[in-house]
Amino acid sequence: MSAAPSTRRWWRACGWLLLGVSSLVQAQPRAWLDRQAISDTDTVTLNIETDAGAPDYAPLQADFELSGQTSSRQVQWSQGAMQSRSLYGVALSPRRSGVLTIPALQVGAARTAPLQLTVAASAAATPAVPGNATAFVEMEVDDASPYVQQSVGVVVRLYYASQLLSGELGVDAPDGASMQRVGEDRSLVREVNGRRYNLVERRYLLIPERSGPLVLPGARFNGRSAGGFFDDLFGGDGRLRANAPDRTLQVRAQPDGAPQPWLPLHDLRLRYTAAPTRGRAGEAVTVVVEAVADGATRAQFPELPPLDAGAGAQVFAEPPQYDETFNGSTPRLTLTRRYSVVPRQPGTLVIPGPRMAWWDVRGSQPRTATLPDLSLAVAAGAPGTVPPPTALDTTSPLPGTTVAPSDALTVATAAGRPWGWIGAAAAFAALWLMTLAWAWRRRRQPAASGASHAVVGPVTAAQMPSRSALRRALDHEGLDEIVAMLGRLGGVHGLDAVLARLADPAQRQALRDMQAARWSRDGGDATQARQALRRAFHDGPHWQPPQTAENTGLAPLYPSDR
Repeated sequence: MSAAPSTRRWWRACGWLLLGVSSLVQAQPRAWLDRQAISDTDTVTLNIETDAGAPDYAPLQADFELSGQTSSRQVQWSQGAMQSRSLYGVALSPRRSGVLTIPALQVGAARTAPLQLTVAASAAATPAVPGNATAFVEMEVDDASPYVQQSVGVVVRLYYASQLLSGELGVDAPDGASMQRVGEDRSLVREVNGRRYNLVERRYLLIPERSGPLVLPGARFNGRSAGGFFDDLFGGDGRLRANAPDRTLQVRAQPDGAPQPWLPLHDLRLRYTAAPTRGRAGEAVTVVVEAVADGATRAQFPELPPLDAGAGAQVFAEPPQYDETFNGSTPRLTLTRRYSVVPRQPGTLVIPGPRMAWWDVRGSQPRTATLPDLSLAVAAGAPGTVPPPTALDTTSPLPGTTVAPSDALTVATAAGRPWGWIGAAAAFAALWLMTLAWAWRRRRQPAASGASHAVVGPVTAAQMPSRSALRRALDHEGLDEIVAMLGRLGGVHGLDAVLARLADPAQRQALRDMQAARWSRDGGDATQARQALRRAFHDGPHWQPPQTAENTGLAPLYPSDR
């Protein structure tokens, strides 16, 4: 009697275990395709049956375009219990031909089994005929026989006659070369063989890495149009597919004896955008050189050669500025660099023009781009201007020291002349009168030439620079132009005067750092100095209040004529 209840409990546990195993088996999702083989223009449906929630279709997008997603739910009674199952479907359009794998998809806590699909290439993948096709693709290469490490421009153009709902345009990088997309797409409208097409133009940059044949895969487009009356009538799904033919480039090796560094280009032009003909000793003049290279990128192009003025001047170069564009299907680089030239002494200063050796890919020969020599007529520097020293000069006065007038030398030699003490007395009297005249003129003109607090004449409101003009100067102009604009704002002239007039220590330090970067031998960090200058003057210069003459209560030593 006691064994019967235990037996019943054992059979009940086994039943519950079987029921749990049955539920686990039923919880596994099931996936299948309605066909195992299609062409690359057809669509196949993937079905997934599950009771664990919606599947994640993201892994399918690598090889397929997804559309037509559906779902339905079925409820049925089995063994006295209600069971609910969901059926999901998605239409898959292959992006390429071959044997494709439907990867395992995540459905709740479980995964489906992977499937295989055979996709055959069809005639629709051949290049379409312009004017007759709804969509076709062109691919243009600017040089079919480039050199190793030459920049090759590739332009892909998609023509489509109907409105697009979606689409993907691309080209694969070939083996033995690097390829990157550059710039933004251009949208145009063009008529081809009497038919009006919308046009999307996309640009790439191809750089061969080794010589020999290079197969560039044709650009491809997969998309879907908005459809029309005939699509609806005959059951068309609006899919569009177009391929451009492959291109084979014959990459040439670097010629023996080619100029180094190796610079293969279609064209190279140099020009002066600023070439002064006059200057002053100790004062900087600005020379700007521009290089326009067809068939080069910023990464390939070397630095412009420095200006060499020899011992006659010091030359300081600012960091170059780059602008990358396209000339048709050929990449174009425009490089601009500013140089500050400071003559050391008066006379004629000749600066040899820069020269750059390059390889002409069209003519298959070396060439050299040159600029003419610059000739500057250098005048003597303004009073108080000290030219940069060429070497240690013990005869030149240090900044801040004063040299006595040359007339004082006559005092030492007067005693040796036959006039005796009369001549010496006359010389002392003349020197005393000159001293009085110099003191009187100093009181009449408080700001002497070359002084650090030199005040310029009044500036009208129309001549006063605006804050936006100052901001543009801080972004693009050199130190001389920035100091000149600050001087007009503060009513002073010269860097020392501007520094003395500014009240903000941060602004004074930013100007000193910019000057140090400009005059340093290695060029300094001019970019960082310019950024600090922008931050310091973001809200304009902060000036000290004007100083008024101190009233001592004494009568002037030299009263006016009134």
